[in-house]
Amino acid sequence: MKKNWIIPMAAALLLLGSIHCQREEAMEQSVPLETVKTISEAVAVLQPVEGSGVHGIVTFTKVDGGIKIIADVEGLTPGKHGFHIHEYGDCRALDALSAGGHFNPDHMPHGAPTDRERHAGDLRNLVADAEGKAHYEATDKLVSFSGTHSIIGLAVIVHAGEDDFVTQPTGNAGARVACGVIGIARPQK
Repeated sequence: MKKNWIIPMAAALLLLGSIHCQREEAMEQSVPLETVKTISEAVAVLQPVEGSGVHGIVTFTKVDGGIKIIADVEGLTPGKHGFHIHEYGDCRALDALSAGGHFNPDHMPHGAPTDRERHAGDLRNLVADAEGKAHYEATDKLVSFSGTHSIIGLAVIVHAGEDDFVTQPTGNAGARVACGVIGIARPQK
């Protein structure tokens, strides 16, 4: 008589597990499926981290072979600066630590964009001229606008120093100087 509760309890646990999995899948798809198919461009407006003065625009465009990334950033110190996509689209913290670590859906070590193993969010360094301006243009094969490598809703971070592409897990690029959330861009006419 006491064993009669086992079957209904097991069924209830399976049902709760199924509901939890469906909820998790829905949360992972923060963009409706019909929208994902039509996303061709995304944009992040970089805002300065407290006291930095660094700002700019980063666009992401779907092209053959990946996502073309173009960044124009101002207010930098001359030289190289780490440039990454981070795991959360949250730039609320004064130091931008709320954006979390590098976007790394495949659980790889940190590396250069040319390395076989790297975080999906590892991009080349920005290189600022004597006036503190940097222009960046590259096509990345790891990031996308859908699936596990989707960058929609994540953050772009610019760092104070150069990414050495060796030091784990961040490349020793120093403090965050600018942060912007990647959003779906309005189609251009």
